[in-house]
Formats: sequence, C-alpha cells, structure tokens
Amino acid sequence: MTRISHWPFGALAVCMLAAMAVTGCGLFDDDGERAPEIAFAPHAEGYAGKPDFAWLEHRHPLSTADLYKITPQNIAQLDQEQVDQIYARLSAGPIPDGAFDGDLFFPRGGSGKLRLSEIAGGGLKGLLVNVAGGKLDLVGEMLWKGKVFYRDERLLRNRIEDLTTLRKLGLVEESADTPLQKLNVGGKDQWLLFPAKLYCGQSLLDGRRESIIIDYAFTDELPGYRRMPDLLAGRNGFAIRDEIRMVYPGFYLGRAYMDRAFVVNFVLHNAQMIAASREAFLKTGQVDQDCWSGTQQRLIAAAAGGG
Repeated sequence: MTRISHWPFGALAVCMLAAMAVTGCGLFDDDGERAPEIAFAPHAEGYAGKPDFAWLEHRHPLSTADLYKITPQNIAQLDQEQVDQIYARLSAGPIPDGAFDGDLFFPRGGSGKLRLSEIAGGGLKGLLVNVAGGKLDLVGEMLWKGKVFYRDERLLRNRIEDLTTLRKLGLVEESADTPLQKLNVGGKDQWLLFPAKLYCGQSLLDGRRESIIIDYAFTDELPGYRRMPDLLAGRNGFAIRDEIRMVYPGFYLGRAYMDRAFVVNFVLHNAQMIAASREAFLKTGQVDQDCWSGTQQRLIAAAAGGG
C-alpha cells in the first residue's frame, strides 16, 4: 500500500471519500417532505425478518405512478429496509450520460453517521477515518458537487468545485503535462477528479439482476488520473465501489461500498432529463436496459391515463 507521510492528508482523506465516492455529504434537511406512499413488505430487525426480494416484487410491483412518488428528497424519509426494498424492485436502466447532481442520505431512523471507522478497522484506513472526525459532513458538502458520466467511454469523473482546501493540504498534484480538467456548471468552474470505470455487474444487495457499477479500484489506469488525490478511492486507498439503479429516467438510486462493506445510500439526478422524459415513461414504463435484467421479469405497470 502507498505510504502517507504527512498528517494533513489524513485530515481530509475521508472527507474526500464522501466527496467523490459516496457522492457528497449534503444531507437532506427535514423540510416537511413526506415519505412516498408506496407498498412495502412487512419486515423486522435481523436477517430472518427481511422479505425475499422475488416474493416482494411479485406481491408489490411498482407502477410508473409509484416510481414518480419517489423524489431525491423524500426517499430519506424511509427507513433503510424500505430503501432496500425500493432498490430491489428497480432495474439498472441505461448507463447515464452527462452531468448529474447528487446527495448522500441517511434514512429515517438512521444515526446520521457513516460508521466509517467501524468498516475501515485499523491501519492506514482506520487512521484516516478517525482523524477526520466530526468535520466529515461539512468538508464533504463543500467540495463535492456531482458526477459526470461518459457513457461511450464507460468512464466517470467527479465534480469538485473548491480546490482551495485540497491545495492547502498538498493533495492536488499540479502538472503542466496533465492539466486539471474543468467543466462549467451554472457559470461556475468545477474540476473533474477521481475517475472510475463504468460497467454492468452483480448487485451486492440483490443478485437477481445487474446494477450499473461505478468502480474506483483501478482508477490509476484511467485517463486523467493523478496520484493526488485520486488514489484515495482506489485499491491503495479506500477501495470504493458504487452501484446504481434507475428509479425513472434522470434519477438513480445508489449504494456505496468500501471494501465491499455497505457505507451509505445516495441519489443522482438531472432535472432536465427528468422533465424531458416524464410523460413518455409514465405512459410506457419502458427504457433501454444496458445491463442484464435477470430471470425474474420486472413487473411494472404503466400509470392509467399516463398520469
């Protein structure tokens, strides 16, 4: 593993984990959003109390109207089992293309903590987690602004708006040969860091069908990689692996893992794509599927009258 010789790196490492791999630390405020009114199977604490996903989907399929009851904001009003039950009833949909905004969220009843120290254990990873402490949410929200998908290249990069903190801590390698890539969003420059591979693969939650995988393990082999700060996400860092499924066009629900241990939920959304596709998807419930949709046919009924 790459050695880290200065403490300031540790002070920001997990904040960057939140900033790029688990898609931010901007928790949703309790602004009166109500939980989506859709059907869930009864459940209890512990593995034995969880419903079988195949039975769940057969008994409680989600219609297109049900899907549009779910928003990037109100999904945080559900508990973790309900979020999992939604994810299990989704398919991957098309691999996204273009810029998406994103937020991490803790479900209703969650602790509001990432529990990264429990997952990281000892050694370097445990050190980086514990040094960050209570500043994780604040710094993560400040740095991370979303993701950009390059569908044709099967590549992804993360949008970082403020490099000041990174530069102060010596975490940005400046190179005349490899200039930092930028994207202008809403009149503001955002730097594109933390490249990842995009592909279809088995979900770590629901193996009945594939999810879209965002894999940072071999980030050092991808175009635009620079050792600092990109190594944080890779196999010499936190070994981040995200997976996402489509709720409806322009809106994806995701799960972030560190060394295959679940860390946190997140959402990715593009308002223009959501608005442009809503009418057609409400009527048909059909989109292109880039990934294997499984042997159990996903049950989805179009909303009556398209509304």
